[in-house]
Amino acid sequence: MPNSPHSIFTLPVLPAAALHVEHGANMGDALSIADDLILDDTYVLMPDHTPRRLSLIPQPQGAQAQGAFQISQSSETGEPGRQVCLDSCLTLMSPDGRTTEVLIFVELEPDGHIAALYALPLARMSSKTDYRLVGVDTETARAKLAQVAFVSFTRGTHITLATGEQRRIEDLQVGDRVLTRDDGPQDIRWIGQSTTRAVGDFAPIRIAAGVLHNTDDLIVSPEHRLFIYQRSDELGVGRSELLIRARHLVNGTTITRQDGGFVEYFQLLFDAHQIIYAEGIAAETLLLDERTRPALPEDLATTLQESGLRHSADLLRDYEVEESLLDRDTDMAALLKRATTG
Repeated sequence: MPNSPHSIFTLPVLPAAALHVEHGANMGDALSIADDLILDDTYVLMPDHTPRRLSLIPQPQGAQAQGAFQISQSSETGEPGRQVCLDSCLTLMSPDGRTTEVLIFVELEPDGHIAALYALPLARMSSKTDYRLVGVDTETARAKLAQVAFVSFTRGTHITLATGEQRRIEDLQVGDRVLTRDDGPQDIRWIGQSTTRAVGDFAPIRIAAGVLHNTDDLIVSPEHRLFIYQRSDELGVGRSELLIRARHLVNGTTITRQDGGFVEYFQLLFDAHQIIYAEGIAAETLLLDERTRPALPEDLATTLQESGLRHSADLLRDYEVEESLLDRDTDMAALLKRATTG
């Protein structure tokens, strides 16, 4: 597959002004950067604010200027080309004692001044609830973002090994050899495991058995890219090999969001970004980049970086189907199934 320097990822963000202080020292002020916040201030979410998609391109470590990310041309919000940095992770507590984490992103003007602030709640928030600021953390924000950016499989997913054996992902071990589409049998270098809230845009996507020729239900993270080979170009994109995000396939019947409660996720890392087989569906593995690296153990991240892993996002740009090319009124799953059978 051809090389490409960029990997775009998309986050459903709110303008920071959607949250303002109703009680406290900063009364009337909007949510801001860590240095301006005061613990115990109580925030409310203003009504009629819906998330907009902020599409970002991770910047290589050596190329980073003011921010770790750059706004892509396809972003719904923000000024394309501007730098974005991750400021902090806030913890808000509602009156019933539940906590909600919120990541704060800063869009920068060319001179380094703040152009805009964005809030990424990691759980559903209500405009009728008071949220007290109980934590401001600038140290673990990148690790929190990495967990959001991970492409993940859920417990029970069957992965195809090099021998043809179908093994549940929770039973895999580092060093197991997995069948990859492009490089044959490859050793697993790292297995991640995390539990997160399954709500809203972060709820996992369930692909029912048989919908994409899968042998059993496949449940993956919403940003997970699936590899599709079209025998006929049903999408009209002019190529047979496609990468399409799981969330773009949701039709409310055979492909659905599993909203509610918590979900246990697993991540698989190889020496290169790979396409493997999960329940018979070709799907990507973890891409190691500026988003995801902070969530790895520090010594492992250093070792992997020094070993020359081939994680250049070369699977993404030329094969991924942009959301703008998808017809929201079309059952994409049914269309793709037709495309794969000719």
